[in-house]
Amino acid sequence: MKQVNLTKIDIQTITTQHGFDVMGIISNPTLPEHNIKRLKQFIANNEHGTMGWMAEHIDIRCTPKKLMRDMNSIIMLGVNYAPQHQPLDWLKQKNHGAIACYALGRDYHDDLKKKLRLITRELQHQYGGDFRIFVDTAPLAEKPLAQMAGLGWQGKHSNIVSKQYGSWLLLASIITTHEFDDDTQQPHQDLCGSCTACIDICPTRAITSPYHLDARKCIAYLTIEHHGAIPVEFRKAIGNRIFGCDDCLAICPWNKFAKKSQNQAFELRKSLQNRSLAHFLTWDEPEFRKNFSKSPIKRLGFNRFIRNILIAIGNSGDKNHLPALQKWQKHDDSILSETANWATCELNQ
Repeated sequence: MKQVNLTKIDIQTITTQHGFDVMGIISNPTLPEHNIKRLKQFIANNEHGTMGWMAEHIDIRCTPKKLMRDMNSIIMLGVNYAPQHQPLDWLKQKNHGAIACYALGRDYHDDLKKKLRLITRELQHQYGGDFRIFVDTAPLAEKPLAQMAGLGWQGKHSNIVSKQYGSWLLLASIITTHEFDDDTQQPHQDLCGSCTACIDICPTRAITSPYHLDARKCIAYLTIEHHGAIPVEFRKAIGNRIFGCDDCLAICPWNKFAKKSQNQAFELRKSLQNRSLAHFLTWDEPEFRKNFSKSPIKRLGFNRFIRNILIAIGNSGDKNHLPALQKWQKHDDSILSETANWATCELNQ
């Protein structure tokens, strides 16, 4: 089908119908020089840790047009996932696991991809042209692009902040051969001002300076991306966080304008209604897979999940966990046995 004129209003109408809360367009996208410099320095300092995929295809990250022949524009989209609860309150429940809000329900990658497929199918049918969709699946610098598209700005915690949704936006993107002229939005200005709340609250001081994150110290990285034993120096700071960390997001003052998400994909799943550490420690691998089917937590794998539970137990201060730890002290996996020994020593202090 021949490509015909597509406007921002057309896209706004269709994406809103499919559940996206914000949308912006970048024509002839070129990453700003300061973002390129920051990204390259991040990689050069090895602050991405074991996330080798961040260093791969860095030339594409810096030059988005390399992703698709004849690409002219990027449509950036955001979905509000503001929680019904205050995430910081969960940190007080030492015998229960704290989980990043985006992971409480269905895997948003799957949910958003389904929506994007429907959107691009409709756009292609009506307007022609080529489209490709991405949700954390391509070497795209999504957060700088979201700021360029006017969705919000990169806060000092390095995540997107929105005047309407605070720090609670999940991003998706569509790249296309369509061109847009007057419909494109201006980059969003930075409205963090002198606030340092996200820097001050970080338990491991992973935000080493405004807009500068050392992922190797980040609890989200340590509990999700890191495959080995979690360094002892960070274990106490992890507290009862068993998957991710929302501290720097939850403390953001702009969240006072955020409306609670009504998206069913982010509703608390049944397997997490009982988040007690003792309960999780009774699971075997089949139970883990069953209970976290279609959940982002499943990507951890059973052993890393238990590793995180053991650290949370070590921080619980509850000696009632000691008998259950004995089994894991003898486990064949050296990381689990070492972590269980550490947890035992912490509880016996």
